[in-house]
Amino acid sequence: MFQKSYKILSTEKLNNTTFSFVISCPELAEESWCGRFVNVLCGEKTLRRPISISEIDKQNGTITIVFEVRGDGTKWMSERKAGDELDILGPLGNGFFPDKTKRGIFIGGGIGCPPMLGAAKEYGDEAEVILGFRSKENAILTDKFNSVAKRVEITTNDGTLGTKGFVTDVLKNMVQNSENAVVYACGPTPMLKSVAAICKEKNIKCYISLEQRMACGIGACLCCAQKTRDKDGEHMKHVCKNGPVFDSEEVVF
Repeated sequence: MFQKSYKILSTEKLNNTTFSFVISCPELAEESWCGRFVNVLCGEKTLRRPISISEIDKQNGTITIVFEVRGDGTKWMSERKAGDELDILGPLGNGFFPDKTKRGIFIGGGIGCPPMLGAAKEYGDEAEVILGFRSKENAILTDKFNSVAKRVEITTNDGTLGTKGFVTDVLKNMVQNSENAVVYACGPTPMLKSVAAICKEKNIKCYISLEQRMACGIGACLCCAQKTRDKDGEHMKHVCKNGPVFDSEEVVF
């Protein structure tokens, strides 16, 4: 991993609370893959903020991060401009490894959508995507997903964009006869729990990226502990170090 200041090349406001930054970081980009994250120092805040990597451009040595303003730290980040530098630790965690031999279904919920963009791009133009948002005004990155995937389904809680309902409503229809499919998902825990349950019922492999509060990002502080299971029973693992991507069968919700 690397820890240094990297220059912001461009910024974009995606909606009232969500921002996208393209950052020049050649060595970090070279060691990144979809589903990993970075830990960003936000001004004088003691704890860094974990932000998923949305897109990786190894040729140009850049990564794109997309984040939502949720507190003072991310508010400070949102006020940075092109040319400013961010103190970044990364890349961190374990990401997705899309299996191109199977039908790939990529699911994002809210701010869980950005890392799925990189995963869908890595899979290729046969990717199928389901995106879920609270409403049309919360939707992000839909044009980018449409540019990389062969099929993009959008759901909103209030029906103002796409289908009214939840990503799981669409998923159930998409996997009626999909023994050869594999699902990749990131979003709120209730969504991931429901996605995992559908995949288990249909005997479909599923990988989920967990959203957890983090501090150090390297497994030292024990802040992001998650109960998991294996053949030896239940154990605690670190989302930052052992994840954030897990086989859904491992996770004890």
